[in-house]
This record gives sequence, structure tokens and C-alpha cells, in this order.
Amino acid sequence: MQKANSGQKTKRDFLGFSHLNAAKVIELFDYSHHIKKIRQEGGQDFRPLRGKTVAMIFNKPSLRTRVSFEVGIHELGGYAVNLEGKSVGVGSRESVEDIGLLLSRFNDAIVARLHEHSVIEGLAKSATIPVVNALTDLSHPCQILADAFTLYEKGLWNEGTKVVFVGDGNNVANSWIELAGLLPFHFVLACPEGYTPDEGLLAEARAKGISTIDIMHDPMEAAKDADVLYTDVWTSMGQEEEQKARLDAFRPFQINAAMMKEAKPTAVAMHCMPAHRGEEISAEVMDGPQAIVMDEAENRLHVQKALLVKLLNHDEYRKFHLTHRLNNAAKNINA
Repeated sequence: MQKANSGQKTKRDFLGFSHLNAAKVIELFDYSHHIKKIRQEGGQDFRPLRGKTVAMIFNKPSLRTRVSFEVGIHELGGYAVNLEGKSVGVGSRESVEDIGLLLSRFNDAIVARLHEHSVIEGLAKSATIPVVNALTDLSHPCQILADAFTLYEKGLWNEGTKVVFVGDGNNVANSWIELAGLLPFHFVLACPEGYTPDEGLLAEARAKGISTIDIMHDPMEAAKDADVLYTDVWTSMGQEEEQKARLDAFRPFQINAAMMKEAKPTAVAMHCMPAHRGEEISAEVMDGPQAIVMDEAENRLHVQKALLVKLLNHDEYRKFHLTHRLNNAAKNINA
């Protein structure tokens, strides 16, 4: 029999930002801060996912994603089942549809780190439980939630914030562009010719008219007056044969001390990791005082925990926000 999802009236997936709005993103950030504070204070009795199991499928190598999800599920009182993609045989040994249906009988959610985005869409379509996109070749929404939350909690996020992504128009850049279709800020992608982001996602985000989104090919010009300089590896998994060509194309796009000087004096440097010092970012910047790389890496844990509670125990999630609003209203009255 299919495992029941107590309190779960409507299946909620998280494949990207298309079903969210600005208010829901900020709500998730506020709950992430709540989750983080609980952990810092001990939080042994906070177990909103007690009795829940989450199947995690990894078709790609993983460090931060795997550890943050597995630790997060454990801390919330749940249990993670780790499935290597090769063993499962997603789309080869087992059809995507059968995997979605079968895992729904055993688990309460699926977290998947895959290649083709169509596969996670297929899982979500066939599964009767929530499916979370932990990375595909098209997008990496959990990473960008953690990045934006990091800026939000540090008081660096507002309508005028200029985030400059220096490098490849890859899945991480695509998710930044998706977010720019929800939250107002100034997003700039500085990339070489031929390494632009997904045209469909770019057109859709621009059509919403919420943020200014620029594509530039001069990295130093793009970096001027930036609040955030952000980068990712130049050669992602599956692109190893392109490595030499990519190194040649991206050499001028390294975030280094000279580029940081073009940004605002208060600018921060971010990297989703893994990082290759001396390639996309210099060691001087990566390990310097303006880098908040480890903060954003840690925040993967807190944001993903918040997301899992939202998907699997919405009553708990909603209870916090009702209390949060009442407390804020009381503060305003007293003021």
C-alpha cells in the first residue's frame, strides 16, 4: 500500500521557481532563519519529519548536496535512503515512470541530482510524493535559494542589489535568472560569446519585468559597482572533453583582486563550489575577507531543511508563519 502523507493534501514539488512568488520565497527565507536558529540552540526536540523517509537519487557526484540533505533529514527526525544512479539505472534498468511510482510506495519524498531536466520532470509527473530538484543540467534551484538567503540574512538583499555572475551561462546561472523573475534585483551574467544561458528561461524572466537582467561579454565592465561577484567552475561534470577550449575562452573571466576593485568596496565574493583556485577564482579572493563562500555552503543545510518541512509538514510550516506574523503585528502595535 502507498505510504500515507499525513497533513499533505496537495503534492508539492520543487523543480524550480516557476510555482513560487516573491512572498513565498521570503517566507522560506524567514523559516530558514528559524531553522538555523533552532540548530544553533541545540534543537534536539525539533523533529517535524519524524517517521518520514526521503529517497535520494544521485546520478552525479556530490559533496555539499548529499551531506546537507542527509544531515538535514536526520536532524529533522527523518530517514534518508541513498540511491546511486548507476545502481538504480534511471531510464535504462528502470523506467523513470516506474521509479517514481515505486518510490512513492516506500517514501514520503524524492530528492534527485540528475543530468537531463526532463528526467526530474518525469519523476515528478509519475510520483505521488514531492520531488525536489537537487541539480539538473538545466537548473540548480536549491543552490540559488541558499545563495539568496545568505545575502538576505546578511542584510545585503534589496531591489538595488547588483549580482554579477562571472563565467558560464550554466545551470546555476539559469537558476539566478529564474529567481530574477520573482525577486527584484539587478542580475548580470558576464560570459564569453557562445556560453550564454538558456534562452527560454531568460526570455520568460525578462518578460515578467521584475528585475533588470543583462548579458555582457566584458567581465571588468560587468563588475563595475557590483554588490556581489559570483562564479562557478568553468568546466562542469560531463564537459571534460571541452576543458582546454573552455580554459582558453574563460581565462579573462577569473574573479581576482583586480576585478574585486571594479566592484563596490563592500562587495562580497560567492562561489557555489567545488572551487578551482587559480582558474575561475583566485586563492586571494576565495580565501580573503570579502568571500562568504563557506557561509553560503552552510546555508544549503538550513534552506533545504526549511524546504523539506514546507513540502512534508506544511502544518508546522504554516504554524510558524502565523505566529511570526502575529509577533510582528504585536511589535508594530507596541511601537
